[in-house]
Amino acid sequence: MKRLLILLLALSPLALMASTGGETDILQRTVNFIIFIAIGYYLLADKIKAFFAARTADIQAQLDKVQDTLKASQQKVEDAQKTLEESKVLASSIIEEANESVASIKAQVEADVESEISHLSKALDAKIENETRKVKNQVIEEVLNELLKSDNIELSQDDLANIVLKKVA
Repeated sequence: MKRLLILLLALSPLALMASTGGETDILQRTVNFIIFIAIGYYLLADKIKAFFAARTADIQAQLDKVQDTLKASQQKVEDAQKTLEESKVLASSIIEEANESVASIKAQVEADVESEISHLSKALDAKIENETRKVKNQVIEEVLNELLKSDNIELSQDDLANIVLKKVA
């Protein structure tokens, strides 16, 4: 405001010298205007300065608030990105562990199946052998019964003993 006052004071002589020859009251008007500006400045300068200072402080506070909100948002974004990266690492770890578990379970199941097949195969072989013996024993018994019942074949005690010993052995 001081600059404005100085500017008006500096320009006032120009206004005085710019008269066109006729009588005008420009000098009185200029002086009145300068006095009016000086009084207005004297009365309103503090209030205008306070208004603009308060307005500047309010704008600065709003700017700080917006910057704090921006920083908080950026921090949340960074936290979310970190959480996302951690989640991706955890997910890949879980997938890897699941694949290893599947492979382990698959190998265990294959081993169990092989063992069961081997056991069933041995049981089948034993059953076949046992059934074969039963059939042979039945055939031998039937043949011996027929031979013993028939009068055509005579066997001595020694022959029967040899047959029984061969059978037992």
